[in-house]
Amino acid sequence: MRKIFCRFGCVSLLALAGIALSFTAGAQQVPAQIEAPANEQLLLQVHAKGDQVYTCKEGVTEFAWTLKAPDAQLFDKDGKAFGKHFAGPSWEASDGSRVTGKAVANAPSPDAESIPWLLVNIISHNGRGVLWSATTVQRINTKGGKAPASGCDAAHAGQEVRVPYSADYLFYAPK
Repeated sequence: MRKIFCRFGCVSLLALAGIALSFTAGAQQVPAQIEAPANEQLLLQVHAKGDQVYTCKEGVTEFAWTLKAPDAQLFDKDGKAFGKHFAGPSWEASDGSRVTGKAVANAPSPDAESIPWLLVNIISHNGRGVLWSATTVQRINTKGGKAPASGCDAAHAGQEVRVPYSADYLFYAPK
């Protein structure tokens, strides 16, 4: 495990984007399988609060809750609105910049009742705002969000359920 910290470079990148965010990721212990690439540095960190939306679907042998999409608001270190997180998975800043990613690794949350921690590679960018240079995202500090353990059967096929969750998302960019 490696401790992660915001480096001074993240502040200057944000200042260039016209966004006044400057805070650290703290001394979180991040499992090796979801560490950001060594050639990247922390760009920014936001806190998400919202829901993981699941749909009851029939599988090969049984019905199961399947993730449809996250639906969360993003906040900066001062609790001010930063943007939103939604299907894709995508993150959109209030300046209009947006990234979409693909999960490449996960690690169990230290909280057994919470969704896993993730490493996500950015696969597309829109807009030239604060998220423009991001290439990797980590999801850490998850609370809640797990699919229900029961309640998905033929009688509930197609039904959606929203499970509250919160998490921290750390965005990384090349050094």
